[in-house]
Amino acid sequence: METMKALLVDDSTEIPVMTLGEFQKPEPAHHELLVKVEATALNRADLMQKAGKYPPPKGVTPILGLEMAGIVEKAGKDVEGFQKGDHVFGLLPGGGYAEYCTIHAGHAMKMTEEMSFEEAAAISEVFLTAYQAVIWLGELADKETILIHAGASGVGTAAIQLAKELKQARIITTAGSDEKCSVTAGLGADLCMNYKQENFADSLEETFGKNCVNVIVDFVGSPYWDNNIRTLALDGRLVYLAMLGGATIEKMSLVPILRKRLTIRGSTLRNRSDEYKTSLTQEFQKTSLNLFREERIKPVIDSVFDWKDVEEAHSRMENNQNAGKIILTGM
Repeated sequence: METMKALLVDDSTEIPVMTLGEFQKPEPAHHELLVKVEATALNRADLMQKAGKYPPPKGVTPILGLEMAGIVEKAGKDVEGFQKGDHVFGLLPGGGYAEYCTIHAGHAMKMTEEMSFEEAAAISEVFLTAYQAVIWLGELADKETILIHAGASGVGTAAIQLAKELKQARIITTAGSDEKCSVTAGLGADLCMNYKQENFADSLEETFGKNCVNVIVDFVGSPYWDNNIRTLALDGRLVYLAMLGGATIEKMSLVPILRKRLTIRGSTLRNRSDEYKTSLTQEFQKTSLNLFREERIKPVIDSVFDWKDVEEAHSRMENNQNAGKIILTGM
C-alpha cells in the first residue's frame, strides 16, 4: 500500500488538533483525476469537521480540504480532456489537506496561464458557492439590488464580484470592521455597513428607502431574520448558506412572506450530487473563467501558510481575522 503525507485530525485531546501523518495514497476511479496537491484553502466547514460537527458524506475521505490546485498525476480510463502534467483546480468533497487527492473530472478546471497555485486554490469553493447562491438560487436579475452579509468573507468577496460583473447589480454588504468594509468597497460594493456600529436595516432605509433589496445572501441566520425580511422588496429572495449566529427564531410573523411574495431558500454544496456539481462547474467556466483572464474578477487571498502551520491558519479563521481566503501550501 502506497502512502502519502496528510494533515489528520487528532481528537485524542479535549480540543482536536491537526497533526502531520501518513495516509493511504488514493487511486483514481475511471472518472477521476489523481492530482499532486500544490495548494489548498481553508473553509469554515473544515473547522466544523475538525470539531466533530460536520462529518464527511458517506464514502468520502476523512481528510479535510474542500478545494485544491495542483498537477495531474494520472487520469482515469474514461476521462477525456485532461492528461498528466495539466495544472488544474477544483471542488472536492474532502481530501485537500494532503500530498495527493482525487477529483471528479467534471469538477476539475484547467488553470489559466496567469494563475498561481495559491490563486487557483482560492477560487473553487467560494466562487462556485457564490455563483450558486447569486445566480441559481437568488436568481439575481440585471441591475437588481443584492445585500451580501459577511461581505469580506471568501464567499462574500466572490459574490460581490460575480454580482457586479455578471449582473451589474447594486451591491450592499455588511462586515465587522471598517477595514473589511474597505475590502468590499474595493471589489465593487456600493455601500458597506459595519454591523458592530450600525443597524443595517436602518442604514439601508436611510440610504435607499424601504423594501429596497431584491436578493439577500446570508451566513448569519436568526439574528438577522427580522431585518432581512424588513428590507426585502416585493418578490425578494433570501438565500441561506450558513447560520453562524444561530438557527432558532423564537417569534416570527409569516405575514411578510405572503404580503411580499418572498422566496426563502437554503443550500449547502458539499452534499450535492456529482451531476449537480458538474453542471455548476461547467456553467461557471463558461460564464466566468474568462473574467479571471481579463482580471475583471480575482480571488481575494488573506494569507498563505505552510501546511505545517495549519493550526495557526485555523486560529485565524476561527477568530474572524481574515478578509478573503486563507491558503495552505508546501505539501
